[in-house]
Amino acid sequence: MTRRKLTPEEVELWQKVAARAERLHPESRKENRQKPLPKPTPTKRPQTRIEAFELGQRASRSTNGHHLKPSIAEELRAAPVQMDRKAFTRMTRGKMKPEGRLDLHGMRVDAAHPALIRFILSAQASGKRLVLVITGKGKDRDEPGPIPTPRGVLRNQVPQWLSMPPLSQAVLQIAPAHLSHGGGGAYYVYLRRRS
Repeated sequence: MTRRKLTPEEVELWQKVAARAERLHPESRKENRQKPLPKPTPTKRPQTRIEAFELGQRASRSTNGHHLKPSIAEELRAAPVQMDRKAFTRMTRGKMKPEGRLDLHGMRVDAAHPALIRFILSAQASGKRLVLVITGKGKDRDEPGPIPTPRGVLRNQVPQWLSMPPLSQAVLQIAPAHLSHGGGGAYYVYLRRRS
């Protein structure tokens, strides 16, 4: 788009307006008349050559492994023994016979939790010391997804339920069952004596 040229009348009108106008800052007019600085001359830099590299070449090579949450069985094995050591050894080797058993196979979480509470409290009330809670190993998920999820919902929930009230006051020790009593899909629950 080109600029239109001013007509002689417009130029004359502008000159009249400019002659009558007063400067807002008369002292700044002197500062504006300074000579402009000369343009800097570009300096040539030597071109730096990028050397070949591999991604992560400066990273430390040592891998400390992953710090994943241990499995429920590992946590239970690492837990301190609350009961008699000799009886605990016999129990974990499958030498003690459970006095009662609860099978939670196929139950949903909302049905399994009340059933477990009822079973444990009634077993303690009847004077039983060792009971077996069968959870099953759980099934693999169809789609694993980006977030690792533990296998077997009940298998992971039952130890937590046993360590929380109202069951925590009745339970003395929890341990993974021996292979002869269900292995990784069952737990021994050693109950406290009724007081």
